[in-house]
Amino acid sequence: MCSVLLITVLGSLTDSNIRPDILRSLRCQPKSGSTNSLPLKLSVSLTSHTKAVNCVDWSPSHGHLLASAGMDHTVHIWNVWNNGNTSARVLKHHTAAVKDVRWSYHQPVLLSGGFDCSSRLVDAEVGKEIRVFKEDQPVEVIKFNPSNSNLFLSGGSKGSLRLWDIRTGLATKEFNRSLSTILDLEFSADGKQFISSTDTTRSNVSENTIIVWDILRQVPLSNQIYTEAFTCPCVRYHPYEASFVAQSNGNYIAIFSARPPFKLNRYTRFEGHGVWGFPIKCSFSLSGRELASGSSDGSIYLYDYKSSKLLRKIEAFKEACTYVAYHPVIPNVIASCGWTGEISVFE
Repeated sequence: MCSVLLITVLGSLTDSNIRPDILRSLRCQPKSGSTNSLPLKLSVSLTSHTKAVNCVDWSPSHGHLLASAGMDHTVHIWNVWNNGNTSARVLKHHTAAVKDVRWSYHQPVLLSGGFDCSSRLVDAEVGKEIRVFKEDQPVEVIKFNPSNSNLFLSGGSKGSLRLWDIRTGLATKEFNRSLSTILDLEFSADGKQFISSTDTTRSNVSENTIIVWDILRQVPLSNQIYTEAFTCPCVRYHPYEASFVAQSNGNYIAIFSARPPFKLNRYTRFEGHGVWGFPIKCSFSLSGRELASGSSDGSIYLYDYKSSKLLRKIEAFKEACTYVAYHPVIPNVIASCGWTGEISVFE
């Protein structure tokens, strides 16, 4: 374990000084059939990163906290609706750009991965580095297993996919298929499968663009899922239905069945936003009725999942909005970030 403290404490992590209406909403249990209105207005603008922000992630257990990963080598923790200082912590454990950050499901612990060829597990309260997971590649994406928060997946620029155990610090499984850069990973709700999305522009082999993997057997269940000549910077399972979506560089979001043979829905897609050349992410609402996407024009696009119709367009930034994340408890709240270094939360 590393005992070096690389943290700037700027404010509190507690919810003792946040807006009363937000506090009430956080203490209510989310309902899957919630019909709350769509995000309408800018709630909070968070500015402290000095370069582009790659990712934002809401804490599942402490819903007033948001983490962000930046090209400025830092991870920031935000007490989003605090009436005092919204910037609570700045973590400086990485020595290069941080590409991804994830909260543990049950405790205030952060996992981050970056271009310094490492993933790092950090106690968010005191800033102590709990464990470092060294790799032979820059880390592009990390995801905790939803059924076992002691396990997480990492994917990197050399195409390696590894399953790690945070208790031992060791990789317990490796998924080999001579892939190029891993663009995104997504676990199924039961944690038995995951989807990988790969950059195939260099290899020109589209059959590996999206692969569904069996974790126990360490084998692909299918790899000829998406055969278009586009890469997919984002994959997301629907929260309730047996389907998943893939953000395509062809400027649309495609829908697939989550059951073998994982067929593409050729009749429905989400179009209107811009993706080409940008790592644009998307996010399902709490109910699964809405699908939000960032866009190269700096806006957030909100679609109706059933009809694929555009419900609303929100202007978020002057440059590309690359990441959007619906809140895990409050249905009409969404966080976004992009290349300007700003983070905007809408409600």
